[in-house]
Order: sequence, then structure tokens, then C-alpha cells
Amino acid sequence: MSTGILVIIALQWVVILVMGVVLLGTVRQVGVLHNRLGPQGAMSIQKNAVKIGERAPEFRLRSVLGGKEVVIGGKSADGRSTLIMFISPDCPICASLLPALKSIFAQEASWLTLVFASDGEEALHRAFWQSKNINAPYVLSQELGMAFRIGQLPYGVLIDGEGVLTAQGLCNSREHIDSLFEAQRLGVASIQDFYQREAQAAAGQ
Repeated sequence: MSTGILVIIALQWVVILVMGVVLLGTVRQVGVLHNRLGPQGAMSIQKNAVKIGERAPEFRLRSVLGGKEVVIGGKSADGRSTLIMFISPDCPICASLLPALKSIFAQEASWLTLVFASDGEEALHRAFWQSKNINAPYVLSQELGMAFRIGQLPYGVLIDGEGVLTAQGLCNSREHIDSLFEAQRLGVASIQDFYQREAQAAAGQ
């Protein structure tokens, strides 16, 4: 076998090995993105509510713990966004999410205010919240839930510092909550919307 043929075969193997490394790197990045955002991100399922990009209604409510006034909507004095998590004491998924939400409250405090919301008997909610030992505002307001047409729990609503609704969706995991933050960063209604735009752009090429 001539030297030229051996060189060609060697080069082919180098190309195959390089392509394999690139493929493995791509698969790894897809896995990282999947783990971070979940398969689809938080699923936005509400209809005829405040639309993404619109100013959210302003509410001034009293926290069930301590009675401190909680302002939701409107331009925030400190420029921070507000994540409203709609939960219920009898929702098992809500309870399982509380450790992740506690971690978010601690890690993202520089740009995010976390508010929990529900409705019903105040004494029941106060006992529930005290048992979970989470230091975050907790408001009860049927009108707040109606404003965003909350039908399933746990549901997250993200409002930016200007009082504009930037993301919302059903949140069954930490990854779904993170997807709301990512949607706000990307300037899209949801991660599903982002993927749809990417697919349409690819199809149009």
C-alpha cells in the first residue's frame, strides 16, 4: 500500500474522530439545556388573561404573616422583577416545590421579589405557611387569581420592574420556574414560543 493511500486513510480517521467529538459535545449541550429548562419549560395555558408584554394590574394586599402590605404590579421602586407563585396547602406538587422556591428566594434576591398567592381561609394558610418556615410574602386574594385566570396549580407569573407581564406558566418543577426567567431574558412569551420561532426560522431557510 502506497504512502499516499495511508495518509488518506489516516486523514479520514481523523475527520471521523473529530466529528465524533463534536457530536458528543452537541449531545451534552442538549442534555444540559434539557436539564435546565425541562422538556418544554413552564406551560402557559391561560386564555383571555393579561397578555405577555402588557402591563399587569396593580394590587396592594396584606401578607397573612405580619400583615405587611405587599404591592404587586406597577413599577417597582427597586427595579426588581416579581415572581408570583400561586399555590395551595392541599396541592402536593406545590409542597414539593417549596424547597426549590426557598432556594430561589435566597439566590435571586438581587433582582427578584418572590410572592406566594392563594385564596381561602386565612387561618388555614397561616398555619400552613408557618409550618414551612419560609420567609416570603404570602397573600390571599381571589381577585388576584382571577386577574391572571389561574385555573391550575402551581402557577407562576413573572412581572418585570416596569410592571409588565413577561412570562407565565404551570410550574411543576424547578426547571419550569427557571424557564420563566429564561423566557424573560430572551424576550419571548415562553420557552415553547422560543422553540417554535427557532423551528420556523430553520424551516424558512
